[in-house]
Amino acid sequence: MKVVFLDSDSLPVSIARPAWVTDWQDRPDTMPDQVVDAARDAEAVITNKVRIGRAELEQLPKLRFICVAATGYDCIDLAACRDFSVTVCNVPSYSAQSVAESVIASIFVLRRQMFVYQAAALKDWPGSRHFCVHRTPIQDVQGSVLGIVGRGGIGLAAARLASALGMQLLFAEHRGVVPVRKGYQSFETVLAQSDVISLHCPLTERTRHLIGTPELAQMKPGALLINTARGPLVDEAAVLDALDSGRLGGAALDVLCQEPPPADHPLLNSRHANLIVTPHVAWASQSSLQRLADGILGNLQGYHSGNLINLVS
Repeated sequence: MKVVFLDSDSLPVSIARPAWVTDWQDRPDTMPDQVVDAARDAEAVITNKVRIGRAELEQLPKLRFICVAATGYDCIDLAACRDFSVTVCNVPSYSAQSVAESVIASIFVLRRQMFVYQAAALKDWPGSRHFCVHRTPIQDVQGSVLGIVGRGGIGLAAARLASALGMQLLFAEHRGVVPVRKGYQSFETVLAQSDVISLHCPLTERTRHLIGTPELAQMKPGALLINTARGPLVDEAAVLDALDSGRLGGAALDVLCQEPPPADHPLLNSRHANLIVTPHVAWASQSSLQRLADGILGNLQGYHSGNLINLVS
């Protein structure tokens, strides 16, 4: 069996080649126009973010299995995979704890104004007449309201940590859906009542730009926005405008619409004191990486043995 990992350098760990694989190829990265040549004659491919769509599948008649080296699988055309009898599996929930901890860390940094006070320590503290320097008001985490959009493994992990800190929790119903399910609040209610909105939903045409100018206007003045899911869930220009106007108190964005982004990306060049941008690494704790590696091998073994696990399509 030939197996090709299309973007192996997206993981800082190596995947051990199973003994039953006769031809294993690690490609550090694969550009869109290289996918067909790279996967030619492969029975199985592993992809983290390299897109495989109908056009590629039409030219890969030997391909039977795709393992997505992630939980989200929006890079795969599932309808086309069904048409071409290609099985797709992912690795669910491997990074739930890592992403949840990243969310909580961002809440602490932003509500307690850590960047502002780090700057104050360097610039203002040496010349201060007092033992402390007061700048932007510091807000407690305990008692604040966390609105969670998406109630999967990651959203629930974030909720557990937030609850342990004494935060109040609101889970958002899908936008525009009525009646609202038990245990949820309407999307608009969550926007209006939350001190922090954290996104943990998949990217679909329905959720693209889920948070834009109208939604930001409905949020509490000074509320925080955290996105560790997919970049296009938010309208980046609207987020930057809301930060600049003061409507949005801060944002922590681990994902952007274009990855990697251009060097002149406005969010990368913003000097807003309460903006955190990280390069899509909220998932990448050492324990998560090991679970991901184990999950990839488990999916391959399941395909090889005929006992599929983590089946997506």
